[in-house]
Order: sequence, then structure tokens, then C-alpha cells
Amino acid sequence: MNHKHIFTSLVVVASACMATSALAKLAPPSEEAKAAAAAAADKAAWSNKVAAYQLCKVQDKVVAHYLASARSAGKETKPATATPACADPGPYVAAEAKPIEAAGAHSPAATATSPPSTQQPDAVANPAKKP
Repeated sequence: MNHKHIFTSLVVVASACMATSALAKLAPPSEEAKAAAAAAADKAAWSNKVAAYQLCKVQDKVVAHYLASARSAGKETKPATATPACADPGPYVAAEAKPIEAAGAHSPAATATSPPSTQQPDAVANPAKKP
């Protein structure tokens, strides 16, 4: 066997190992992980609103400075295009978690405090009624 065949064999084996690991399924995220992801997405959306607000304020400042410097230089300026006012998103407020019943789900089963079976026979616990 020459080196070319050995190298080809190693590449095939390595590819097979990588393919099987790529096909492995991840476990579904837990409820806590889903809640954390939703909170992170909510915070990211708020951060994007803050960034847009800050950009809007800076753009207004730049336009005001440009118009003032153009007027002082005696240049003709056109009136600024009407744009909506900058909307301040306010401080971040985490979304309220709905109680399970309000979310449309049923309450979870209570935690078991004893095993479901006892040492007492069923005939003693539930005597048959004779007609």
C-alpha cells in the first residue's frame, strides 16, 4: 500500500467521523433557556430602539450645525425635509411573566409526597358492595 492510498483512507475515515457528529441532534432547550432567550431578544430589541434614538438625535445635531454654518457663510439653504420626531424608548422594563393559567396552560401536577401504592390490599380499601 502506498502513501496515497493511506492518505485517502484517512481522509475518508475523518470525513465519516465528522459527518456523524454533524448529524447529531441537540436536546431541546429547557423552559428556563427559552425564557432567557426571550428576555435576551427583548433586551436586544430595546437596545436597537435606543441606538436608533441616539442616531436620530445626532443626525438632528449635525443638520442644525450644517445649516448654521451654511447660513453664516452666506450659502443658500433649502428647508430641512420634515422627519418624524426622535422617539425616546425610555428605560428598559422587563416583560412581565404571565401566570400559567393566564398563559392558557393548565397548572402542573402537584409533586408526589408518597408512593402511589400502599401495603393495604384493594379489597380492604375499597370493599365491594353486595346487592
